[in-house]
Amino acid sequence: MLKKISITQLRPGMHVHELCGSWIDTPFWHKSFTVSDDDDLKKIRESSIKEAWIDTSKGEDIEELGHVHNTKTSDTSPSTAAQQTRASGEDQKIKSTSLQEEFGRASRIVSRSREAVFAMFNEARMGKAVDVSEAKSLVEEISLSIMRNPSALIGLARLKSTDDYTYMHSVAVCALMVALAKQLGLSKEQTRDAGMAGLMHDIGKMAVDQSILNKPGRLTDEEFVAMKLHPQSGHQILLQAGITNETVLEVCLHHHEKIDGTGYPHGLKGDEISLYARMGAICDIYDAITSDRAYKSGWCPAESLRRMAEWCNGHLDEKVFQAFVKSIGIYPVGTLVRMTSGRLGIVVEQQAHKSLLTPKVRLFFSSKSMTYIPPELIDLSHPSTQDKIAGHENASKWDFKDMNRYWLEQQE
Repeated sequence: MLKKISITQLRPGMHVHELCGSWIDTPFWHKSFTVSDDDDLKKIRESSIKEAWIDTSKGEDIEELGHVHNTKTSDTSPSTAAQQTRASGEDQKIKSTSLQEEFGRASRIVSRSREAVFAMFNEARMGKAVDVSEAKSLVEEISLSIMRNPSALIGLARLKSTDDYTYMHSVAVCALMVALAKQLGLSKEQTRDAGMAGLMHDIGKMAVDQSILNKPGRLTDEEFVAMKLHPQSGHQILLQAGITNETVLEVCLHHHEKIDGTGYPHGLKGDEISLYARMGAICDIYDAITSDRAYKSGWCPAESLRRMAEWCNGHLDEKVFQAFVKSIGIYPVGTLVRMTSGRLGIVVEQQAHKSLLTPKVRLFFSSKSMTYIPPELIDLSHPSTQDKIAGHENASKWDFKDMNRYWLEQQE
């Protein structure tokens, strides 16, 4: 039996069916869990959560523990209430926020997302049945953040370490898929499906030997053959987890297919490849080539788009790629640019609603005097701004160290 109680009434031994609040505000990844000790209670009470649904058939009942029974009654189940909340939210237009306003929330979402993906993928790696039901809440939070200000979460998802690449790559592709779906005009449901597909597209890599997956150099032919099995492995893992969503299954299985039929695992070509798999291929490639890996440094975002444009002649869907560029900008967040004034800066925020050529840029170096200058944020869309982007620059050419700090410092 489900009962809604105050957080102050929670005790060890109770089985929490669901905490009442936003997923990002809850201190636990799993929606349902048994309160094991006082440490669990402390985490919950230190959060902003005020109420919880408990399942007395799986844990202690409040009356059995000798506490006053003053639970709130409700004819609405937690799942129905959540659906009503989402429906109500969808009826209201999501308001855009500034990068600074969204940055803190996006940081929490990225942190929790990494934790959640690690938990799911680790279950797959150990051969356990993967519980992906609660990933829907994760995708929902990512989607809402992208709607409010895509630059915040997409920018943060770029920042990966070698150790967490596989997990953060999945979070990044999820965010990129949501932004692309929005640009393509897909429905809210289709956008969520695209995000879920991006989140789960690489789960099959957990079936690949870790020595191959984490190898810091070029793979041998035999190792590459083993790596190429991850789409089928992921597809099987998702089926075993009870996933029936065709979009999620399709992207997992076919995100390495190419328009000219030279991809894998099935050598599909042209219209044989679904729209979502074409989207997945583009988002997957972009995040992979712009990320630092143990065996290579990531390419500049703008340079990556230039090279990907060349691959549209055979590998990638050109129309979907054009929509992708519009979703992240010609000079994506993190791009090192040279201004007509000779100053260098890093793109910190897109303003696609104004122009793909007028992002916000944080300037920090003068190529004329070859010296660092006091960081200055300029909005290229503002009428009073005279400086313009002359082109993108290769960061390795200038030997700049940790350029991302100029983007991060903007949010402090």
